[in-house]
Amino acid sequence: MVRGDFSWGGLIARASLLATAIRPQAREVDTYTEKAKITIERLNADWYNANTGIWDNAWWNSANSLTTMADFTTLRLDVANRINIGGIMRTTFTNAQKTNVQTMKTMTNGLVVSTYCLDWADGCMASKRSLKKRGYDDFINEFYDDEGWWALAWIRSHDAAGDMDFLEAAVDIFNDMQGGGGTPCGGIYWKKGGPYVNAIANELYLAVAASLARRVPDNSTYLEIAKKQWQWFEGSGMINAKGLINDGLTDDCKNNGLQTWSYNQGVILGALVELSRATGNKALIEKAHRIATAAIEELTNSDGILVEADDCELRDGHCGRDGQQFKGIFVRNLHYLHEASPKDLYRRFIIKNADSVWKNARNKRNQLGVAWTGPYVEASGPSQSSGLDALVAAIAVLDK
Repeated sequence: MVRGDFSWGGLIARASLLATAIRPQAREVDTYTEKAKITIERLNADWYNANTGIWDNAWWNSANSLTTMADFTTLRLDVANRINIGGIMRTTFTNAQKTNVQTMKTMTNGLVVSTYCLDWADGCMASKRSLKKRGYDDFINEFYDDEGWWALAWIRSHDAAGDMDFLEAAVDIFNDMQGGGGTPCGGIYWKKGGPYVNAIANELYLAVAASLARRVPDNSTYLEIAKKQWQWFEGSGMINAKGLINDGLTDDCKNNGLQTWSYNQGVILGALVELSRATGNKALIEKAHRIATAAIEELTNSDGILVEADDCELRDGHCGRDGQQFKGIFVRNLHYLHEASPKDLYRRFIIKNADSVWKNARNKRNQLGVAWTGPYVEASGPSQSSGLDALVAAIAVLDK
């Protein structure tokens, strides 16, 4: 029975209005999907080496390239299948572990510069004596942050593709990360044997533990570690008076006052989202909101575009290839937070930055440079995948 003054004409009119309201956003998200697809194709064409399973000869950065592609796959499976992201996941999983890699890492004022030599590529032999051989079987080496990036990459790849060996790889990596304790300050070391206790390795340790707690719930160890790790991190002193996270701790366990790199403000957001979901503790989301809001306030220019902590994008070195990855990591984890607890501030910020990347940081070949504000700076694999993070995040927040 139809009641009241119902009319088919009124229903059709309302449906028409609703369709009109929905279609522009649908078209908008399709635009970002196409931009992300183009960016992935360029990243893989210009920087991916299928023989090594690595992008641009950059080890930990490649884990981040894989992570954002996995996130894109979760959002747009049909498009991901058309451009063979699943095949790339499997190739990287198989071949990256077999690649002979040597590395040298140096740190200046908190910025790490990593130099890699893969499979004795041309030019590597001259610097052989200054490089340490690293064992990459099972994605395990002597740097705990490197291990954390790969663990998260395989967790997200498992989420996207369902392959259990990806999740098992993450478990194996985390088992090795647990050996990083025993520091005088608490937490884990950045590198096996110490002495530095920094933010990123400890944030990644938390993020991986909390992520595994949700995906391997039968093993209570992961949740116990994650809860203890957050309790320690929150009280460690690395979170400063502005609510931002500095690079690490001094030898006497005080905040070292080094740069508040954007990726340090990002990884913690994703970690707290995972821990909140694992525990049901919504207060953790509020803590994440405070860090995210502080980062947006402190690390953006007057136009609301993300700029690295020391404005390195347009200076000599352009943040180095390590630093060129940082901003994308922040935006990626911000969209994880937005997914858990949406805020219009985050949506506007992500879309504005994605638009600026495409308009101001891109060349005619669809390569994305490190300066999201512009002008275009010569792109690298890390800067390309970092810009991709912004585009994928835009898809995610418009889907929400």
